[in-house]
Amino acid sequence: MSTIDTRIPLGIGGADEVLHGGLLPARSYMLRGEAGTGKTIFGFHYLTTGVAAGESCLFVAFEEPADDIRENAETLGFDLDEVEILDLSPDASKFLEEEQYSVFAPDEVENESVTDRIVEAVERVDPDRVFVDPLTQLQYLSADDYQFRQEVAGLMSYLENRGATVLFTTQPTPSRPDDDLQYLCDGALALERSEYGRSFSVLKFRGSDFQGGSHTLRIDGTGVSVYPKLVPGEYDSDFSVERVGSGVDELDSLLGGGIERGSVTVVSGPSGVGKTTTGTHFLTEAAARGETAAAFLFEETESSFRHRSDAIGLPTEELIADGDLTLEYIEPLSISSDEFAHKVKTAVEDEGASVVMIDGTAGYRLSLRGREDELVSELHALVRYLRNVGVTVILAEEVRSITGEFQPSSENISYLADNILFLRYLEVRGEIRKAVGVLKKRLGDFEPTLRELRITGDGMWIGDPLDDLRGVLTGTPEWRDDD
Repeated sequence: MSTIDTRIPLGIGGADEVLHGGLLPARSYMLRGEAGTGKTIFGFHYLTTGVAAGESCLFVAFEEPADDIRENAETLGFDLDEVEILDLSPDASKFLEEEQYSVFAPDEVENESVTDRIVEAVERVDPDRVFVDPLTQLQYLSADDYQFRQEVAGLMSYLENRGATVLFTTQPTPSRPDDDLQYLCDGALALERSEYGRSFSVLKFRGSDFQGGSHTLRIDGTGVSVYPKLVPGEYDSDFSVERVGSGVDELDSLLGGGIERGSVTVVSGPSGVGKTTTGTHFLTEAAARGETAAAFLFEETESSFRHRSDAIGLPTEELIADGDLTLEYIEPLSISSDEFAHKVKTAVEDEGASVVMIDGTAGYRLSLRGREDELVSELHALVRYLRNVGVTVILAEEVRSITGEFQPSSENISYLADNILFLRYLEVRGEIRKAVGVLKKRLGDFEPTLRELRITGDGMWIGDPLDDLRGVLTGTPEWRDDD
């Protein structure tokens, strides 16, 4: 059989990543969760992955008939033809025919018979992988809890001694908790479902390290997907800290020549002031240099982004067609922060994106599903990962005030930024105008002036410094010659 260093993958990429490759061989693991959390589907992944690797697999079914299991698996695309299913599910026909109080036949109520059937199947199949679903059903066939624990310990020991790796499910209830079973196995995995979505976590994993925390889980028509929480410290790469420009000379001049590669720039301002357009200039300029740029849009659809960019002369259509610029609209309430981080990682690691724009942080906050207090920590992990691998990040951040007291950020994320570029509206003699300035630049000098900003059919236009105005940051500046 396998050596201790060999991992037994569950066949769910994200879950195996959390487990640093999978389960350890010839050991037993508990998968706990309430009804409907996806335990049986986990088993489908586990067994079919074993079959694909040429291993023999045994499914011990206490709850569903074998035909129902195969049919349910097939609807999700899992072929269990090569999996031996030992059907120990209750037989309703015996209840009707014999008018018994138990749906189990008399010989099935006797645990010795159930044990004999399991031993016979194991001797015949000699499985590499065993999935028992749910093991807690055996508790109803036991005389008492002590006998149940003894039987479980004996069964696990028997299977492990034969070299099988065992995954068994439990469904704890207030009257029948499963805490004792954690002490009888080598690891405990948990599936949960709450108002914030589904999650996967590791409670115990003897003999190996694992990634702690709660990780997003999603069930769809193809099975289970797990999205591990991003750990930025695990990623690092060497890159040249050079300045990259926007293609707008006056904007680059404000920024002391541009922004540094691998830096994080927050572009803040109220709705409609030009934040997305500013970020798009950096994206299109990077793509024109032959780099790959990616924009994740929380605020508008891809078609709207394309139409608006085309209206101001930015060549996004051409760059998208060439594969140098990618766009993806993110529906905030349909995705978790872990899933979003996975999308960004894919764009960087699989598609080679070197400049990433997230537009905007208000939509990103909605993906936290009521956990707004985690915005800063989640966003911190994401931008730190991007910074570690040398990706230039643009964050479009909407502030709520149109004019009045100056706010660099509405979400207290300014500490994440290497650069803060702010845009704001001005009222000058009854006319609405816009201004742009740099509040912070961690890695170099910048121009400490405010300039007028306009969005025209040719893109972004930035004028000379507003030397003749005072009180610009109040939103209602005054001309110096008005004194």
